Amino acid sequence: MFISRIILKNWKNFKELNIDLKHRVIIVGPNASGKSNLLDAIRFLRDITKSGGGLQKAVELHGGVSKIRCLSARTHSDIVIGIDLSEDNTNKLLWKYELCFNQVGGGVREFRPRVKYEKVYSEKKGIEILTRPNPDDIKDEVLLEYTHLQQPTTNSDFREIADFLNGIQYLHIIPYLVKNSRQIVLPESEDYFGKNFIERMTKVNSNTRKSFLKKIESALQYAVPQFRNLRIENDDMGIPHLQVSYKHWRGQDAKQWEDQFSDGTLRLMGLLWALLDGKQPVLLEEPELSLHSAIVRKLPEIIAQTQKKRTGIRQVFLSTHSYELLDNHSIQAEEVVLLKPTHEGTEAKLSISDEEIKTLLETGMTIAEAALPATRPPEIDKLHQLSLAFGDG
Repeated sequence: MFISRIILKNWKNFKELNIDLKHRVIIVGPNASGKSNLLDAIRFLRDITKSGGGLQKAVELHGGVSKIRCLSARTHSDIVIGIDLSEDNTNKLLWKYELCFNQVGGGVREFRPRVKYEKVYSEKKGIEILTRPNPDDIKDEVLLEYTHLQQPTTNSDFREIADFLNGIQYLHIIPYLVKNSRQIVLPESEDYFGKNFIERMTKVNSNTRKSFLKKIESALQYAVPQFRNLRIENDDMGIPHLQVSYKHWRGQDAKQWEDQFSDGTLRLMGLLWALLDGKQPVLLEEPELSLHSAIVRKLPEIIAQTQKKRTGIRQVFLSTHSYELLDNHSIQAEEVVLLKPTHEGTEAKLSISDEEIKTLLETGMTIAEAALPATRPPEIDKLHQLSLAFGDG
């Protein structure tokens, strides 16, 4: 199963968004256009379904309703997130889920997120199997502070959606956090950034973990000069560490733990692990960071290879600025979401819907050549004038 459509209204940068999605979704746009915020909408649904989550917690983790709501929202200020879920091999629609919420309160009352409506459509049954508010909600409005999606007692008819969303992964390794994990205290939600990355690796089934490490080791032998092997070793206190060994001029391998790894090595390990571990969608934010351009050019093929699972094709979302990553003929126009900031929020469209880009691709250009210029800040050529201003100081 994969997310075949996403609908947003008044979500952060996006006043309105409605786009079809493929198994590989590549989001491009200028700085501050909303690449991270588009991924964040999917994370929000995941946070509703995770243990200890729910609507109230998810809104809190994402900054509160006032920070989630698009600045361009006016009279109609409700926030909407909707997704279509389809079958991997046939692209046949299976489910539609849509959540609309806002907040109530003010004055002496605490602001609380509240469901305005929640809908689930089952293609198999051909009907909407959930429509809220329902009579119970009208009788007791406190129930609208909770989604049916988050509650096992109310989602039994569509638990497949909740289980799917709960399995979504986001891992954006920040090497500093991995290297200094014992000295840094962060909220649980911040584990997205790799602080407990090694601990998460140790919780995977032993045979699976060994298989994944072997695959990562093979990739690193090609990507990292002098690299020999990778393993997880416990220190004297029983704390697990990543250990690598390098070929050394003395003939005996030189060994390092993660606090000595280069940022690029840690980022590549995290990226490969995220791609290998799991079946549900994985969200990758600027995977090219800290990586050599030669490695970045290979990422589309690496992603395509790891998407193939026994149970189907794993969906991969990634945001990027990288020309090297996009300079690849395997990337199709319908896989690329273009973001364009406007005075009324960010507009999003598939590059296949842009006739100029489509024409350029037909001439043999890559997405990097055809689409990236469309994301170029319109006044970037004036940037050099800043040097003159600074010189006057």
